[in-house]
Amino acid sequence: MLSDNSSAVAVAPGQFRSNLAIDLQESDAPVTDDGAVDSSAPLKDPDPEISYVVQKGDTLSTIFDFLHISQPTLYKLMEADLNVLALDTIQPGHQLGFNFDSEGTLKQFIFRSGLTYKVVFDRGEKGDFEFKEFIEKGGYRREIFTGEVQGDLPRSMQRAGVRIAEAYQVTSLLKERMNFRSHLRAGDRFELAVSRQYVNGEYTGNSIIEGFVYDGAIRKQSAFLFDDSYFDDQGESLEKAFQRIPLKRKYRISSSFNPKRKHPVTGLIRPHNGTDFSVPIGTPVLAAGDGVVTRVIKHRYAGLYIEIQHNQKYKTRYLHLSKAYVKKGQKVSRGQKIAASGNSGRSTGAHLHYELHVNGRPVNAMTAPIPVVQTIASKKRNAFKQQVAELKSQMDEQLALAKKQ
Repeated sequence: MLSDNSSAVAVAPGQFRSNLAIDLQESDAPVTDDGAVDSSAPLKDPDPEISYVVQKGDTLSTIFDFLHISQPTLYKLMEADLNVLALDTIQPGHQLGFNFDSEGTLKQFIFRSGLTYKVVFDRGEKGDFEFKEFIEKGGYRREIFTGEVQGDLPRSMQRAGVRIAEAYQVTSLLKERMNFRSHLRAGDRFELAVSRQYVNGEYTGNSIIEGFVYDGAIRKQSAFLFDDSYFDDQGESLEKAFQRIPLKRKYRISSSFNPKRKHPVTGLIRPHNGTDFSVPIGTPVLAAGDGVVTRVIKHRYAGLYIEIQHNQKYKTRYLHLSKAYVKKGQKVSRGQKIAASGNSGRSTGAHLHYELHVNGRPVNAMTAPIPVVQTIASKKRNAFKQQVAELKSQMDEQLALAKKQ
């Protein structure tokens, strides 16, 4: 039996499969402070009874309807997902797993995005779901690329072996320092050090720009990652500062960040992955930093919410809004009014729920390090110079090799 409310369901050939590999990690894997499970050597659990790869045009609702899984069950999953909002991100290629009990009731649902991220929802004795996030660290491998400009910079980098997404990370990082039309000349040279993440030898799509040097006839520019921020080779910050609170002034915090919070009735873990500010409905909500709006969504439990991607590292979310002043794909600046606070979704009163994510994980926005430094502290200068010298040496070796070929 494969459903909550029927004894059988017709499975579309070629869509649902019973043995799609979804590697689950054991529950005793190391748990981080934010409640996620880390593992660089994932363990394999039994495959789910029913597996599905999301296709173009699919929604969770249509998939669950096809399997005759009841709408109340879907709502319970969405409620458990409130502070992760992973289920809002489903897109073609994502993998879903379904396990059922002897009565045909969904007892476990698995969401997997790529090689490094999955969420497992298990049904408790009272019928509610509890979730666990699993983030596989995999292994990072540094790779060096060198080349010269012929045309625009991203395509020139791509010809040198750089992935186009990595090239765009570089141009996004340097957009305030370089004019990619007037500063570029054919024959200008560039060097890039990038760490790419692999799981079991397979590239996950995640990359970290470690260092970039542009040696041009008109413009010379560099960028190096140090202490989770980017600086030029003189130690000057390349990143615009964030503001700690996405409001015009400080308001009372009604609920703090707590990744291990328990539901007062069910006793299940219901992480509070953000900070709640007690603000009246209609209070202006500001972007915490420069970025691009990636989501403007009305959610059954999170209400109207906005998500902003600030660069490859930082992401912010703003929940329970009454009105949005931005749309998906729009560029925003730090301090720009993006919304009005509200009481939408499942909310016990007017407030703003604000989240800061760093490298894909929620952190305490009130205490986490954010880009505010303009130069490197004197006590860290030597460490920075040593790191830059090491990267430059590796890039120069690769450049010399390329010139010989």
